[in-house]
Amino acid sequence: MAEQPINRKTARSGTGRSDRPASGRGTPPVTRETVLAAALEIVDRDGVDGLSMRRLADAVGRDPMVIYRHVPNKAAVLDGVAEVVFAQLSVDVTDPDWMAQLRSVARDFRKLALEHPRAVPLMVTRPLATPLGLRSQAVLRPLEDILALLTRAGFSGADALHVYRVLFGFLSGHVLNELQEIVERPEETDALLRLGLYRLPIGEFPLLRELAPVLAAYDGAAELERGLDILLTGLAENSTGPSR
Repeated sequence: MAEQPINRKTARSGTGRSDRPASGRGTPPVTRETVLAAALEIVDRDGVDGLSMRRLADAVGRDPMVIYRHVPNKAAVLDGVAEVVFAQLSVDVTDPDWMAQLRSVARDFRKLALEHPRAVPLMVTRPLATPLGLRSQAVLRPLEDILALLTRAGFSGADALHVYRVLFGFLSGHVLNELQEIVERPEETDALLRLGLYRLPIGEFPLLRELAPVLAAYDGAAELERGLDILLTGLAENSTGPSR
C-alpha cells in the first residue's frame, strides 16, 4: 500500500481548540497568570496608559480573543496587576513582636513600590475601587494576616482593623510622595528644586526657603522609618492592645 501524503496543515494545527499557538509545539498554554504577568511588564515599562488589550495580546503572542477568555476587560486587567503585586507581600502572623513585623511589612511594601513604580497608582487605588467583599484573595490576604498577627498579640478585632487602616493609609501616602518625582517629574533635579524654592518670596514662604536643603535631600527609607516610629508608638499607646 502506498504511503498516504501528510496533510501538514492538519498535522500542525490539529482539530481541537487550544490557547497554544499554531507553531511552537512546546509553548505552554495561556493562563490568567501569564496574562497578568505580561500586563505587569507593560505597566512597568510604559505605565498604565501604555496598557491596552491589543498590546497585551501582542505581548502574550495570541489573538485578543484568547486574552478575553481569562480577563473580561481592561478594568479586570488593572485589578489583576494590583493583585499580582500584592501577592508578593507576606506577613508572618506568628511573629511575637508585632511592631517589628509591621515594620517588615512596611519595608516590603516600599520595596515593591520601588520595584514597580508605575504600578503604584494601581496598588493604591484599584483595591479601593472594588467593594471589600468582591476583592481578590491576594488583595485581602495582607488584611487577614495583619488582623491575625495583631489579635494574637492581644488586640481586639476592632483595634487590629484600625491599626491596619492607619498603617496602609500611611504607606500609600508615603510611596506616592516618594515616587512622585521619579515617575511624574524625573527632570526636577535637587538643584532645580532648590532654585524654585529660593525664588519664593521670603516674606511669604520663610520656612520652605529655610528647609530647601532638607527637601532637596529627601531620603525615602529614612522618612519611612521616622514615620513608623511615630505611627506605631502612637497606635500602641492609644489602643487596648499590648505596648509591644
